[in-house]
Amino acid sequence: MNAGEFRRRGKEMVDFVADYLENVEQRPVYPDVEPGYLRSLIPTEAPLEPETYEEIMKDVERVIMPGITHWHSPYFYAYFPAASSYPAMLADMLCGAIGCIGFSWASSPACTELETVMLDWLGKMLQLPESFLAGTCGHGGGVIQGTASEATLMSLLAARCKAVRRVQSMDPEKSEPEILIKLVAYTSEQSHSSVERAGLIGGVTMKKIPTDSRTYAVTGELLKKIVEKDKEAGLIPFYFCATLGTTASCAFDDISQLGPICNEHNMWMHVDAAYAGSAFICPEFRPLLNGIEFADSFNLNPHKWLLVNFDCSAMWVKKRQDMIGAFKVEPLYLRHENQESGLVTDYRHWQIPLGRRFRSLKMWFVFRMYGLHGLQAHIRKQVCLAKEFESLVRADQRFEICADVIMGLVCFRLKGSNELNQNLLKRITKNREIHLVPCYLSGRFVLRFAICSRTTESRHIREAWRHMTQLTFELLQDSVQ
Repeated sequence: MNAGEFRRRGKEMVDFVADYLENVEQRPVYPDVEPGYLRSLIPTEAPLEPETYEEIMKDVERVIMPGITHWHSPYFYAYFPAASSYPAMLADMLCGAIGCIGFSWASSPACTELETVMLDWLGKMLQLPESFLAGTCGHGGGVIQGTASEATLMSLLAARCKAVRRVQSMDPEKSEPEILIKLVAYTSEQSHSSVERAGLIGGVTMKKIPTDSRTYAVTGELLKKIVEKDKEAGLIPFYFCATLGTTASCAFDDISQLGPICNEHNMWMHVDAAYAGSAFICPEFRPLLNGIEFADSFNLNPHKWLLVNFDCSAMWVKKRQDMIGAFKVEPLYLRHENQESGLVTDYRHWQIPLGRRFRSLKMWFVFRMYGLHGLQAHIRKQVCLAKEFESLVRADQRFEICADVIMGLVCFRLKGSNELNQNLLKRITKNREIHLVPCYLSGRFVLRFAICSRTTESRHIREAWRHMTQLTFELLQDSVQ
């Protein structure tokens, strides 16, 4: 493909993408295929000779689309949003064209410097404490990770390194293995599975703290009790991951209560706000972030709720040297003459992989083309849609709301057994008109209804509810017979 054909095909692809997104609600939101469906639709080996672009695009519809769960359909209410916007897609095209691998400042200065400034922009939108911003001389700063899972793992590994060095500074005779076996990390029983996984990768004990039965949040009293008991047993508490907006119910740990406990016991507090954190750019939601000044690191995913396409997970640290000091390796081929100036950032020290894409372009395009007010309007609209769905559920005596509706997630269920609700979800999934996923809250099987698509409107919410109530009627009728 030469430049001329690329121009022509590129314009065609933009039209294809625009048509797909404008008409995605006409497609079944959930695929009707069996595992292994795709293998029989394409050859068993790559072609020896080139094929035409037209043939490939025909196979996109024949092979790919039947197996797609359409995350950007206004009838997709599962998981949490996967953000998407036209400015972000255009920025991704430019990122792909530039193709730099921004592991160091020297590898593409703009890639590094724009990222530092964009994380400061977003940090200021969130009213983060000055200590989390890079500015021109700050000790903190932000970095774009691929996912919140990576951010959690990086924070845990940095905390582990800091804890080992602290213990060895007081007792130089202690070996690292002796210390590691006594380290204990903590998180909520409602936290994302990636936190537990970070503990497995980090090779440390991870204890889950039971939550309040009403709010599904960790209480300071219980955390303090468990930490003090572990210290009395000779263990070394070193890390706590708080959650603002849990996956199951969008519950919020009170970090203003938990933070001082972590500080008192020399525990690194990481705050995971992957989904809900974006809403803190709205003044009415910002109080949920109160206490962030006690944290050592903080993460949210612009690729969930800030209209920036995946992958783009924003992470801030209060003391960037805690991160860099844990992972810094300097082979000769990665060194450059400016690295000792103190004026540059080499993001390879802030992440698991060496290479990284020019992801801050997406933030730059979106922040400039929407503005803070446009981003706030998007979040507020989706919260209002969730409240509208909540009102529909509350008006039907057959259903109940199972957790406070604070943002864009509604947890609800049919009054009755877990089996009844499981059967309702099976019917919803089988019909493929809308897509939901469940969770367990206090032992009850609960349906999650998350406002996900940028294009979701009130009519989609009401149509989804009409569909669910029709399936509910049929289910209850069958149960009686």
